[in-house]
Amino acid sequence: MGITTQIKQVMQKVAGRPGPRVLIVKRAWHLTPNMIRVTFSGPALAGFPEGREGGNCKLMLPEMDETQEAFTQRLQSGQPPVRRTFTVRHYRADVQELDIDFVDHGDNGPASRWANHAQEGAFLGFQGPSPAKVTSFDADWYLVAADPSAIPVAAATLEAMPRDAKGIAIFEIPTPEDAQTIDAPEGIEMHWLVNPDPSVSSPQQEAFIRDLDWSKGRVQTCIAGESGVIKSLRASLAKEQGIPRADTYISGYWKIGLVEDEHQKVKRAEG
Repeated sequence: MGITTQIKQVMQKVAGRPGPRVLIVKRAWHLTPNMIRVTFSGPALAGFPEGREGGNCKLMLPEMDETQEAFTQRLQSGQPPVRRTFTVRHYRADVQELDIDFVDHGDNGPASRWANHAQEGAFLGFQGPSPAKVTSFDADWYLVAADPSAIPVAAATLEAMPRDAKGIAIFEIPTPEDAQTIDAPEGIEMHWLVNPDPSVSSPQQEAFIRDLDWSKGRVQTCIAGESGVIKSLRASLAKEQGIPRADTYISGYWKIGLVEDEHQKVKRAEG
């Protein structure tokens, strides 16, 4: 059986759900000092749904010396690969290209290690994507906040907003050079806060948000990042500002001291 046939089988529906795609790297580079962008392309992206920027996906990571054929066979019937959750940053249907951004932790962590060594022709498994996190924009103003792990969902949300949208976006980054160019509406005030040590919980975003003028009408949010910060912000937005849950996207993407599998167990336990 050839590798093409195997990949097609992997992509077929299993138990009523689409199987994983095996994506091939076209290019990988540092978008900023601490963010790696990987562009995938090729026939495995045929039929990829449009309008999913900001939706999450599961990446299945090969071992460092694993061949594409061995990895494809393992996806079908072998030991499950390491899985990590990421965000669709861009999909360009006209040229079948998909961008995924990786926070650069060096070789500390399987996803960062894979991205740091990714070159043209490298591969991984892909499951998803989910729908975008924020799809309706009808508020008086918008509050967006993210640390590096959530910049892709925050940026995608800003770029999907009506061009006359107003609001505030707060990004926490490890160095000033990690600020990104985002196609946000002109009415969005962009703020980049520097936290040089993301392994230590930072109060900067919460302090900034608590000091905002909340007398501007109805607000919608897109907020994501470290779970400790998110837990405190969620309580503040609900209890102090009275923002309805339907107008609030807020999610903990990671937790200091835990790998993703451990963090997901904690989230499930907390409901």
